[in-house]
Amino acid sequence: MAAENMALYVEGLNKGAANGGMAQFQEMMRQQLESSMNAELEKLLDSTKGSDREVSRKDFEGFRNLFQRFLQVKGPSIEWIKIQRPPEESIQPYERILGRGLPDSVADCLNKLVVVKLNGGLGTSMGCKGPKSLISVRNENTFLDLTVQQIEHLNKTYNTNVPLVLMNSFNTDEDTKKILQKYTHHRVKIHTFNQSRYPRINKESLLPVSTSLSMTGQSAEGWYPPGHGDIYASFYNSGLMDQLIAQGKEYIFVSNIDNLGATVDLHILHHLVSQPNGKRCEFIMEVTDKTRADVKGGTLIQYEGKLRLLEIAQVPKAHVDEFKSVSKFKIFNTNNLWISLPAIKRLQEQKAMDLEIIVNPKTLDGGQNVVQLETAVGAAIKCFDNALGINVPRSRFLPVKTTSDLLLVMSNLYSLDAGSLTMSPRREFPTTPHVKLGSSFTKVQEYVSRFESIPDMLELDHLTVSGDVTLGKNVSLKGTVIIIANHGDRIDIPAGSMLENKIVSGNLRIMDH
Repeated sequence: MAAENMALYVEGLNKGAANGGMAQFQEMMRQQLESSMNAELEKLLDSTKGSDREVSRKDFEGFRNLFQRFLQVKGPSIEWIKIQRPPEESIQPYERILGRGLPDSVADCLNKLVVVKLNGGLGTSMGCKGPKSLISVRNENTFLDLTVQQIEHLNKTYNTNVPLVLMNSFNTDEDTKKILQKYTHHRVKIHTFNQSRYPRINKESLLPVSTSLSMTGQSAEGWYPPGHGDIYASFYNSGLMDQLIAQGKEYIFVSNIDNLGATVDLHILHHLVSQPNGKRCEFIMEVTDKTRADVKGGTLIQYEGKLRLLEIAQVPKAHVDEFKSVSKFKIFNTNNLWISLPAIKRLQEQKAMDLEIIVNPKTLDGGQNVVQLETAVGAAIKCFDNALGINVPRSRFLPVKTTSDLLLVMSNLYSLDAGSLTMSPRREFPTTPHVKLGSSFTKVQEYVSRFESIPDMLELDHLTVSGDVTLGKNVSLKGTVIIIANHGDRIDIPAGSMLENKIVSGNLRIMDH
């Protein structure tokens, strides 16, 4: 279809034109786009045979559904005026959950649980090849090592059988499966399934950019994993969900594998399992208080009588500042979620999982503009019965997205016990310091080479490092420390230095701050 027709179609959609003629034209264009897309998807399926074809056919069913909904969307999915604050009882303070204590048999609760980690991401943003979960974060332990240790500790302590399920993407599956062999003698049963593989679509023609299902050469650029909202369909399609339900599993605890604070919380699990039948809570979202660093995080709202996740991408431009304000929207989603397995099965079978579409524009290496249609796992909260938010301590949200985060979790601010990181009791205040490492530290390899050993940070409030800087052994940082090497300069902080409220700049001039 010609690009100008496409532009007309999209323009018409956005205006939501009410007059009959335009609406008729839109409908005709929509049908034409749908049939063109279906024809292209069939061509792609014909380019392969056997089990690959069957997997892709299931993936394409989900993609078709998303694409059809994308074409039908008129205007924003949220009317700002309808947004209400969630009622008091729908977001419970963690203290109230704690106050209920633990059940007589923790083991009975744990045997109903499956831990699911979202493991689709690569370590590219930190300069690493392969799955992000295989980056070393503490004492040579990777994200995956720590996860396995945590669950193994639970299984040994309570004599239970909590399995670990990894949702891989086509980017991480092969490397992850190779590494899993090292856990064969650990007391954790590990399962994997793959999230879907969807075709990227040309921004102009709205047709797939790939001409074959192959993942080699240029063709690989034509595919993407469609966001973690895909967990429901791919888990269900994999057959693994039915298998786990048959074993008596009732709930999954889902979190990002790079969130080191997302450990199994027995109090939240007890709260879920102990609800009376008529009031069974099918979905818990852990939220935490928003700080200025979290202004882009999704928040919970009441919308048309249901608890709903509001993401920044859904907010009309005129209201973005309001969305970011810490006073109006006080909490954000940690993406630690507790979800009923039978409820996911029911919603999948009823085709009632209605997740908002995130339209993610990308530019491929060759300069081609494409669109990825994605969904978010937390957006499903509105589909489940008796959904609940729990306002948890900040310690349950400890994501490692950058080397600045990595420095925090490697330091003596945290102690490691059975795979879990906890704030050191020797730190006098519970907040983590603000750390900002410059571009010379972005890649893990560079970052490691610039620290002879990780500094003592127990009394640090704020650290900014910029330029060509290295730190010797046993350096101690306290209060606010700013180290800036100007262009062409290099600063080496000598071994054993103690910097307290200092600004270091130029050729190692140290000033009190």
